[in-house]
Amino acid sequence: MNKAVILAGGQGKRMKADMPKPLFKVLGEPMLEWVISACEDSEISDICVVKGFMGEMIDKYLKGRYETVLQAERLGTGHAVQQAVPFLEKDTDGNTLVLCGDAPFIDSQTIKESLVLHKQNDNSVTVITAELENPFGYGRIIRSKNGISGIVEQKDATEEQRKIKEVNSGAYWFKTADLIEFLGKLKNDNVQNEYYLTDTVAIAISEEKNAGAYKSSNPNIIKGANNRKDLLELNNYARNMVIEKHLENGVEFVCTDGIIIERSVEIGTGSQVLPNTILRRGTKIGNNCIIGPNSTVENCRIGENVVFNTSQAYDSVIEKNAEIGPYVHIRPESKICEGAKISDFVEIKNSSVGKKTAVAHLVYIGDSDIGKKANIGAGTVTVNFDGISKSRCTVGDYAFIGSNTNLIAPVNLGKAVYTAAGTTITRNIPDHALAIDRGELKTIEGYTQKKLSK
Repeated sequence: MNKAVILAGGQGKRMKADMPKPLFKVLGEPMLEWVISACEDSEISDICVVKGFMGEMIDKYLKGRYETVLQAERLGTGHAVQQAVPFLEKDTDGNTLVLCGDAPFIDSQTIKESLVLHKQNDNSVTVITAELENPFGYGRIIRSKNGISGIVEQKDATEEQRKIKEVNSGAYWFKTADLIEFLGKLKNDNVQNEYYLTDTVAIAISEEKNAGAYKSSNPNIIKGANNRKDLLELNNYARNMVIEKHLENGVEFVCTDGIIIERSVEIGTGSQVLPNTILRRGTKIGNNCIIGPNSTVENCRIGENVVFNTSQAYDSVIEKNAEIGPYVHIRPESKICEGAKISDFVEIKNSSVGKKTAVAHLVYIGDSDIGKKANIGAGTVTVNFDGISKSRCTVGDYAFIGSNTNLIAPVNLGKAVYTAAGTTITRNIPDHALAIDRGELKTIEGYTQKKLSK
């Protein structure tokens, strides 16, 4: 079986935050999650994450999905992998991939193709490399006739070696049994007194075992973040990468300013995303929609031909031909049915709004079920909370709810019920009835003259 060991113990002091560096987010997901998903896309499910600084945060994030081990002291990359030896010893017949948890752009194609080369050449170790126009600071790959003869760090490289553009990405394939053996032979006789994983290449060569290199076609596997500026660059790169994918799929952007689309978002052909729009995890948008400007959608399913203007929606469903906004807030567990129209300054929470129903401005609908082709007048409020518990309201098909109606839950308004403006409903209303609740109007003549004269 193929395994993966992900090194996620970095503190990231230059980030100036009390959290492990691999948990900093790129497009809304921790860098660690990008690396894990690349493994999963490559059908590697046996994963061990090496944690270090504030490792309990890694455990909290993973929620038991994968095994973790602790590197209590930061003594180099080789030392980090040594902590995973008990994990490796559970199955020594296959191969192990070692990745950096703060290099988010490793991709499944690189992982799969490098494994093929690793096996074909019967390598003990295969270094995954990339070619950079400016390789300054990276370890250079020294190739030989049958593979590689070593990795030379920038500070140790000759002038000729510094001209080499192929560099070490920090990712490797090993025969698992050989990796365990190499880890036991690492020494820390260097300036930093650390155990370097790169030394395994020299060990393999010294033992006349095959060491090779696979050059990825994706140079961005090198990209990482040592500080906030680097993190911003990663986010900008990822943002543009995702937008380019949607452009290729027929999505329209008149301007990309302020547009953030997480990589799990799906958008149908012919849809338009307008500036300052944020589309987050799990959102699926149908064809020919207009989303934005100034909108946020998270984990929602949106049907075809929806207009979603200057609004927010979370964990909800919006069916085709609906019109939303501006300034609508759709909270979790809501459903806006086909052709419904939700106008400005409306909040909907844990409710369903029926087909072709219109909800006018300045309305709150909470814990309610509204039928089809109903009209909800301005200022209507479902009073769903009594201070202790929440209750539901039901409004039937074709109902007409007058402006400033209060529905005191739990109440059930039947089919085609009308309510007069300003009515407070405290009991169920039968089909086709008019509910009107107005006290006697009193007029006190001359009142303001007396008041203002004082």
